Amino acid sequence: MRATIVLYVLLGLLALSLPWLGVYPVFLMKLLCFAMFACAYNLLLGFGRMLSFGHAAFFGFAAYVTSWLITAHGAGPATAALCGMAVAALLGVVIGGLAIRRRGIYFAMITLALGQLVYFVCLEAPFTGGENGLQGVPRGTLFGLLPLRSDRVMYYLVLAAFVAVFMFIRRVVHSPFGHVLRAIRENETRAISLGYDINRYKLLAFVLSAALSGLAGSLNSLVLGFATLSDVQQSASGEVILMTLLGGTGTFFGPVVGAAIVITLQEYLSDVVGGWVTAIIGVIFVACVLSFRRGIVGEIEALRLRRTRPGAAGPAAHA
Repeated sequence: MRATIVLYVLLGLLALSLPWLGVYPVFLMKLLCFAMFACAYNLLLGFGRMLSFGHAAFFGFAAYVTSWLITAHGAGPATAALCGMAVAALLGVVIGGLAIRRRGIYFAMITLALGQLVYFVCLEAPFTGGENGLQGVPRGTLFGLLPLRSDRVMYYLVLAAFVAVFMFIRRVVHSPFGHVLRAIRENETRAISLGYDINRYKLLAFVLSAALSGLAGSLNSLVLGFATLSDVQQSASGEVILMTLLGGTGTFFGPVVGAAIVITLQEYLSDVVGGWVTAIIGVIFVACVLSFRRGIVGEIEALRLRRTRPGAAGPAAHA
């Protein structure tokens, strides 16, 4: 416990100091937004064992809603972001309500199909700008008091949102709801026999994941100043799955590590190798899956458990 607190303090100090150490703030903010997206997805996959192939629908559609409210109606950044988050949650109710009636690959295919439907809406709807998307989204002023034009000010806002989401997910997982969700993940039949309405728990987890993904998408559109089809297309859903599996499902830091690796490679290798960056990320993913089946953080935790409690690493690390 004490080591965990020390680790959190050190990571917090590092995050606070990065903009002053010459690291590009926009890159850091994009990394935090996708780390938030991956943490939200991990709540669904890692702790609920529900594989969604259409999670970019919540991330991208919230970005469109936020950008549209700001550019077309002059809404403030806080109001627009919260509205984007709320719309993503409502979309999660609809998609989750349909998808949780099935399990396994059928659940994944339903989310994929409905995610593609959301992509088509974003492509054809009059308020989304079609293939051009919504450009020139101003950051505005937070609550009329804090101007967000400065990258450093915006970075600390995104950092605060990420920390809040990270701690919220930890609280959810360690709550009675989280324990039931993990019981459903481990043995669904037993959870039913104990009297739990598993569909209600699954739907709530799906909606929470969708809402937090929408918040990440809303903040990402504010950071970059635009919302495009790349935010809502299938490749974005694939990226968040890759981030989560690469870092380690069912761990708290795993999605953050996975997002950091993928975004860093995309940012700094794309100018060197061009389109080959996707192939390089794929090779890294295959190598990690073959060598570290629990993901990077999952393997580190399993190694720590083997050293402290020999024989306890198997089930504990998997959980």
